Amino acid sequence: MKAWSGRFDKTTDALTDALNASISFDQRLYEEDIAGSVAHAAMLGAQGIIEATEAEKIIQCLGEILEDIRAGKIEFTQENEDIHMNIEAILTARIGDAGKRLHTARSRNDQVAVDFRLYLKKQIAAIRRELLALLAVVMKKAEEGKVVIMPAYTHLQRAQPTTFAHYMMAYANMLRRDVTRLEDCLERMDECPLGSGALTGTTYPIDRWATAKALGFARPTENSIDGVSDRDYALELLSALSIMMMHLSRFSEEIVLWCSWEFKFVELDDAFATGSSIMPQKKNPDLAELVRGKTGRVYGSLVTLLTVMKALPLAYNKDMQEDKEPVFDAVDTALACLPVFAAMLDTMTLLPENMRAAAGRGFINATDCADYLVKKGLPFRDAYKIVGQLVNYCIKQGKTLETLSIEEFKNASPAFDEAVYEAIKLENCVNARLSVGGPSAESVEKQLESVRAFLEERV
Repeated sequence: MKAWSGRFDKTTDALTDALNASISFDQRLYEEDIAGSVAHAAMLGAQGIIEATEAEKIIQCLGEILEDIRAGKIEFTQENEDIHMNIEAILTARIGDAGKRLHTARSRNDQVAVDFRLYLKKQIAAIRRELLALLAVVMKKAEEGKVVIMPAYTHLQRAQPTTFAHYMMAYANMLRRDVTRLEDCLERMDECPLGSGALTGTTYPIDRWATAKALGFARPTENSIDGVSDRDYALELLSALSIMMMHLSRFSEEIVLWCSWEFKFVELDDAFATGSSIMPQKKNPDLAELVRGKTGRVYGSLVTLLTVMKALPLAYNKDMQEDKEPVFDAVDTALACLPVFAAMLDTMTLLPENMRAAAGRGFINATDCADYLVKKGLPFRDAYKIVGQLVNYCIKQGKTLETLSIEEFKNASPAFDEAVYEAIKLENCVNARLSVGGPSAESVEKQLESVRAFLEERV
């Protein structure tokens, strides 16, 4: 018999039951549901809303149910719709009327809201740990690549010289922001909706601060309607995960390019690559490609929940049952991708000679050549034009700026002298960029120190 069956003359159709039930996916909230019920029962007993002995009986039985679920001794049923009613039915079957008193001053609306928040708080902590572990790996690779010269790109065209360490620190900063986004999300999520009831609270003398504290929340939610109808915290988490996955996807794209024969800047470990069923020479970066592909899944979860919530009047609507599966999938996807990406990156071998060779082609020191003329007194636009003409000349002659004779330089501008060769040497081009955030050894070391301090505060 349904918990709400008193109002109805007929039983629900089997098709209704099948669509209405959520136990197939919300059963993963069993720990949080029991934790919320324990806190609620303890508060009911402390406030004298139910007998203290009944509260103790409820709490003891809930503990036994938790152990039985973990041991695989309990089978949930669709007849009881969701995790809340399944556990309540088991409780009532075991201790009778005392179990029926648990739902006093509570609705499934605030019950599911507290379960969901408790679950996501745990998952944020887990994702944050994996992100910090990945950030530590990125830092390790940056240390490996401090003196490795490589080309940086715009429009996927070689643009200016940098170091592998500088390149890695770009991703380190992205991942650092991902961590702080999760921390910000957690701070706003840290409110307990239990006690909001169906939407307008309750006439019983409950203590919402007590249940909030017992469940590890910073405070209760301030408005009972908002308490049961808010899913901003889930949307914010999906947004943070979408941005995080976008960063992993961009990084994955770099790795896919870098391990191709066209670049060959890195070599993936055999344990984190796959082969072809027909082409024996292939070594495919499938893990990077999968992370890139799974980013679309997380985006889809965000769009799904935004669409579910976009036209819902206050307070709770059954549409909101559709909040869990996309969030669960996004969390699962993030937790699957982060550790394997970190392991792939950690075991990846750098190929410095290939990076340096690529940096030697493509005239990526042209800006430095123009800056050299500016320091000689020429306006930048004039210097830019002169160097552009030199690059055009080099292309036609099959030369690079470094291989031009001093006479060829002077033919372009009398301002050139022998010092130009030092000015356009790639290592000097990199280390002359002392501006904050730049690729010089001094600047990169400051960036490393900043992220090291960030990690030390959190690990």
